[in-house]
Amino acid sequence: MNSVEEGDLVARVEGAAGVIRLNRPKAINAVTLEMFRDIEKALDRFEADPAVAVILLEGAGERGLCAGGDIRTLWESSKVNGNLGKILWREEYILNARIKRFPKPYVAFMDGIVMGGGVGLSAHASHRVVTDRTRLAMPEVGLGFFPDVGGTFLLSRSPGEIGTYFGLTGQTMNGPDAIHAKFADVVVPAVKLPELREALTKVGQGATAADVSKLINGFATGETAGPVAAKEPVIDALFGFDRMEDIVAALKRDGSEFALTTLKTLGEKSPRGMVVTLKLLRLARTASSLEECLVREYRAALEVFRSDDFREGVRAAVIDKDRNPTWSPPRIEDVTPQMLAPYLAEIGADELKFN
Repeated sequence: MNSVEEGDLVARVEGAAGVIRLNRPKAINAVTLEMFRDIEKALDRFEADPAVAVILLEGAGERGLCAGGDIRTLWESSKVNGNLGKILWREEYILNARIKRFPKPYVAFMDGIVMGGGVGLSAHASHRVVTDRTRLAMPEVGLGFFPDVGGTFLLSRSPGEIGTYFGLTGQTMNGPDAIHAKFADVVVPAVKLPELREALTKVGQGATAADVSKLINGFATGETAGPVAAKEPVIDALFGFDRMEDIVAALKRDGSEFALTTLKTLGEKSPRGMVVTLKLLRLARTASSLEECLVREYRAALEVFRSDDFREGVRAAVIDKDRNPTWSPPRIEDVTPQMLAPYLAEIGADELKFN
């Protein structure tokens, strides 16, 4: 076994598997720029190594695969007009696209908490394993942001308006709902992960995606839909609009307990973040590729990085933890087309490009 211990990221070959372990358990494995760079290096090595038949992504500790990006550091850079957002998101989004087209089977263990940047590292994998402990979410609208890392691509491909619902509310999916929303492929009980992991290290050289699927399916429960999937007809009726004002009006008209709870949730989110998110989700529906969505997300992310809403959202959720952000503007009706335009505008030399 050759091993490279890399602190926050462990990348090593175990049998037939190139294992990538996010290794910041105290921070629920929140990913930093250096970790993204180390993952790129690991993928370079594993792609070139004929002994590596399969990639395995996992998180250290008991709490989850990954709680997202290292938001605090981004916040600090944003406050001083730094350029960390431009650098980190560029490298992260290029990595997200690489994972989707990686030539060897790439298995992600999406156990426990999987959010934001953790979704970007796992939900584009060829084999996505959730468990009975999975809590998956794209909660970015609560930070004055939007579901990035290809989140608009994934959410726009969920059935009906399920993706619109999850993207705007930031609500959590359990394992079966993640499968229904097309963020994952199979549920494997968490207690069986060590056994599955062992089996993956023993797959034959040149194992195909079909071989790996067959192996994983031997451990799967067969569940494919959770509690949110059961509400799909209601969600489709309430979220099938292209303007936030119309979604809010539909929820008010409906008046059911679900609608009122959802209204309360939306009331806590950034109005600008929701309007940007809905626009990006609708544009993503006609996108021909993940890359097309990532280019759009990158333009919007750079605009978010400059915005008071992002700094205020992170302050309220992560820094001061008072959960009481003051959004600008404070109401959905006050988000004008002129405010929206810069999030969608081309950015010339800064455009995201893929190799």
